[in-house]
Amino acid sequence: MRKFTTMIGRKVSCEPTDSVVSELVLPYDTRKKSRFKAETTSGETLGVMLPRGQVLRGGDVLADADGARVHIVAALEPVSWVQGGTPQALARAAYHLGNRHMPLQVGENWLCYQHDHVLDDMVRGLGLQVTTVEAAFEPEEGAYAAHSQAHAHPHTGAHTHGHSH
Repeated sequence: MRKFTTMIGRKVSCEPTDSVVSELVLPYDTRKKSRFKAETTSGETLGVMLPRGQVLRGGDVLADADGARVHIVAALEPVSWVQGGTPQALARAAYHLGNRHMPLQVGENWLCYQHDHVLDDMVRGLGLQVTTVEAAFEPEEGAYAAHSQAHAHPHTGAHTHGHSH
């Protein structure tokens, strides 16, 4: 079994190239794991072993030790699509969903989260329309994701630079 351990970037187009082994079509719940086995679209079982905390996005390309590559595709999955109301109503819904630690995809005049009928009822209670659709789910990374990747260092508790924990 091949083991893919390195993210080498994001592929802009989905045309196959000589260096791409195949595609892995993965739901968000798998893409947020750092270690897993998965089957490519061509039927090959691969192991993925990435640094902890790294979330795969549709379009990411992984490489193994021999330089072989695999393209990540975000699978279609049931999501709750939220629209309608005012910007304040959408912000209120985003607040309440975030307060429940729900991964959330934010667009212009819409929100999207992994389908949950209880949360759908809560959001409808805020005056918004909720529809269940099949879509690729690509939630926000989080406010500290870019900071932690750009400023990675061991956290031992002793710091001499200008931010607190």
